[in-house]
Amino acid sequence: MTDAPTPPPAAPDGARTVLDARDIARALTRISHELLERNRGAHDLVLLGLHTRGVPLARRIAERISDVEGIEVAAGELDVTMYRDDLRSQPTRPTHRTDVPGSGIDGKVVVLVDDVLFSGRTIRAALDALADLGRPAAVRLAVLVDRGHRELPIRADHVGKNLPSARSERVSVRVAEVDGTDEVTIS
Repeated sequence: MTDAPTPPPAAPDGARTVLDARDIARALTRISHELLERNRGAHDLVLLGLHTRGVPLARRIAERISDVEGIEVAAGELDVTMYRDDLRSQPTRPTHRTDVPGSGIDGKVVVLVDDVLFSGRTIRAALDALADLGRPAAVRLAVLVDRGHRELPIRADHVGKNLPSARSERVSVRVAEVDGTDEVTIS
């Protein structure tokens, strides 16, 4: 007889932990291998992380792909602040930097990397921002968590965890580079 799995611990604020550091590491490794299979290698691959937590996730995926392929994979940062459609309702947002690898994005397979896919509006803004930077051969989307509730016809190509949730629930992603720990919680 086997023991039932223990439920994940509750976070200090009463939130339930749905992914811990090991779960996140496994999800990113799986996404990395899926990207390599779909792209048939790392040739012409550029990863762009969306601020804030998509940036370290993109860098981690790029490192994993580089370890497997033995070549450096270009990774950068994309700020979508000025492309958002909610600037009128939330006009005071801090801007971040956009850092595209020196090789650019023209003719490359660009993978947008974000922490949570929810309404799809951030990704729509990212596509608009990307169009101002160049013309990729293809654009793909990799997210750590897809929680549903899309308002736009946007779907992730690579998902770490599908997490059905109520609209009223809050999904929080924490990454060590920004928050000092790796975890995904829901409250």
